[in-house]
Amino acid sequence: MNKKAILFITGIIVCNLLPLVLPAQSVLPTYNIIWNSQSRNAGESMPCGGGDIGLNVWVEKGDLLVYMGKSGCFDENNALLKEGRIRVKCTPNAFEGESFKQELKLAEGYVQIEGRNNKLQTTIKIWVDVFRPVIHIDVTGNEAVKTEVSYESWRYTNRTLTGKANNANSYKWAPPAEVITYKDNIDFKDNAVLFYHRNRADIPNVFDITVKQQGLEAVKDQLYNPLANLTFGGSLQGNNLQPAGTYTGIYMDTDFKGWKLQSKKASRDHHITVLLHTAQTTSAEAWLAGLQTVSSDAAKSSATAGQQTRNWWNQYWQRSFVFLQPNRPDTGSVLWQTGRNYQLFRYMLGCNAMGHYPTKFNGGLFTYDPSATDSSLRFTPDFRNWGGGIHTAQNQRLVYFPLLKSGDYDLMKPQFDFYLRILHTAELRSETYWHHGGACFPEQIENFGLPNCTEWGWKRPADFDKGVEYNAWLEYEWDTALEFCLMILETERYNGNNIKEYIPLIESCLRFFNEHYQYLASKRGRNKLDGKGQLVIFPGSAAETYKMAYNASSTVSGLRTVLTRLLELPAQYLADSSRTQWQQMLLRIPPINFRQFGTYTTIAPAKLWERINNTECPQLYPVFPWGIYGIGKPGLDTAINTFKHDTDALKFRSYVGWKQDNIFAARLGLTSEALQLTTQKLKNSGRRFPAFWGPGFDWTPDHNWGGSGMIGLQEMLLQTDGKKIYLCPAWPKDQDVHFKLHAPYNTTVEATVINGKVQSLIVVPEERKKDVIDLFSPN
Repeated sequence: MNKKAILFITGIIVCNLLPLVLPAQSVLPTYNIIWNSQSRNAGESMPCGGGDIGLNVWVEKGDLLVYMGKSGCFDENNALLKEGRIRVKCTPNAFEGESFKQELKLAEGYVQIEGRNNKLQTTIKIWVDVFRPVIHIDVTGNEAVKTEVSYESWRYTNRTLTGKANNANSYKWAPPAEVITYKDNIDFKDNAVLFYHRNRADIPNVFDITVKQQGLEAVKDQLYNPLANLTFGGSLQGNNLQPAGTYTGIYMDTDFKGWKLQSKKASRDHHITVLLHTAQTTSAEAWLAGLQTVSSDAAKSSATAGQQTRNWWNQYWQRSFVFLQPNRPDTGSVLWQTGRNYQLFRYMLGCNAMGHYPTKFNGGLFTYDPSATDSSLRFTPDFRNWGGGIHTAQNQRLVYFPLLKSGDYDLMKPQFDFYLRILHTAELRSETYWHHGGACFPEQIENFGLPNCTEWGWKRPADFDKGVEYNAWLEYEWDTALEFCLMILETERYNGNNIKEYIPLIESCLRFFNEHYQYLASKRGRNKLDGKGQLVIFPGSAAETYKMAYNASSTVSGLRTVLTRLLELPAQYLADSSRTQWQQMLLRIPPINFRQFGTYTTIAPAKLWERINNTECPQLYPVFPWGIYGIGKPGLDTAINTFKHDTDALKFRSYVGWKQDNIFAARLGLTSEALQLTTQKLKNSGRRFPAFWGPGFDWTPDHNWGGSGMIGLQEMLLQTDGKKIYLCPAWPKDQDVHFKLHAPYNTTVEATVINGKVQSLIVVPEERKKDVIDLFSPN
């Protein structure tokens, strides 16, 4: 073969491979969501955001509409309230013509809307400053137009909540008294609309009521209270706007009042901003001063804010990515949808990168009018199922575990700090109720650290242990905080994060189990430990499913893994005395138990249990999240038997919502099962925006649905065990992929796989390449 022929053939090969090895910025735009028709209602909205602000953006009947959500906007009932709705109307209106386009531009983090009506062309760009709580709406066109910009609020009046409407707050199905969402303060101020909600001090809020209910008034002053004096809201304004009166109306199921600003004169360019501010302040005036600081900062940074935001999103997308079939962008392919929707959901998570509070599993910042999800729920846009201030740990963990492999460690800080703020409260519970140490974190926990009042129980026996929720699902479920302890430890291992401030949290969680179960044993008899010198973890709970459990496998494996990882930390994190203490506790952790299904040995949910309440599969928690069983580890056959032959596991199997079967399958190297379950999870949602999954078991958009899908896909592509890096341990040989994911020890792995072979592998640092095992599962 002559030299020209060789070069020609080589050129063909390179051209065929090139689409798979292009940088993320070249493939990412193919995932942009583009709509060429307007939306029927808020249920067909598009997410947009940045910093700690999430927007729902849609155009309806020629008007731009925007719901505004922001981290930490909790009212007296601990509902997570919207900041309101913005409506923009242009005259003449290009969005009433023959051409329309709305596009989510992922790489730059904004939404762009284009309209044409005869010769009139108008473009609207909506974006959020990542570093400041400022929303920007830029209107430009080829002809001068006038704009009407309105702030619309359904909280212009008090609203009494009844029935299922209380599912949005902490009272749920059993409010002890009448529940009212109190009206906001809204009015024109100069040429702007000023709006804010300040929690009332003249009535008891959920925090006050819960403290009294649970017998903690003696230590109330020591408890973290995020609701007192909390004020949130902002200012709507524009460079060419003036007040134009108010109006009333009904949108979907809710009446509202609007405060209208209109253009002083027609212009080709209109710049509209919404400044938002949330703070606990001594007075409304102090909050207003804080809002003015936001305004001044926004003005000083106006020339650079846009570029800073674009740079942040650009850096965000360079950290990691997963592109499935990137050279064949077939929107009808479920596998291609899986890769695209992974990126869409990661964009939604990035919109709360800097929130004071973690992203909520039940909708995040992107909820909308509930009747678009369930036609029977005709409530205000503030509604979401399972509460606003309530933190349900088993759901939240699925939102945050995927951030390790995506390298988004900074996004994890709000979740870790959530626990750190309420650590003292959790320790006071143990001290007050049981007179021992350690932090007791229940499963459904409020943002102030106490069990949800309704789940704790309004009608309970007077002599029932006050530290225990009087609830068939939640009683004795105390191990879920351990998963966040593991995440904290993993950020140190993955990224070298300094986790010194979180060590007291981890140690206190462990201390609770060590002391509480010896305390309970001593109440039953003389010995605090069993005959082997180990803890008797009873009564316990294997997730919400196997109740009154004895040595639940989820708890046992959680304690073992967290203790092991804690002891592996560098010397500066633990004093010698502490290290000795945790080594001794590790010896006290009882073993995982097993059971038989025919000839198959499987992991048991616990040594014993009394009943089954839910449909989780804690017998596979030793696989995920605890990593005791998995590829290359002892007992893999037993774990696979559990997945394939445990009749409960088979009965509970699903891809919906928080179900984790796709993750279990991937961790066990079961390629076909992992592929089927993960693509079912991450395929198009059936709603207009493909990543608005739900409601599942929770709400729409279901963030633990998206998070568990992300984890499963990551685990199919990359797994680690100590220094070992398993490449494609559960990835099908006949599917192409280009991904970049993170691994422990400050490592990134970028691989291109074509026709079952690794065509490109970039490992940083390069010396870690020797630890990579190219592993395609035979299953």
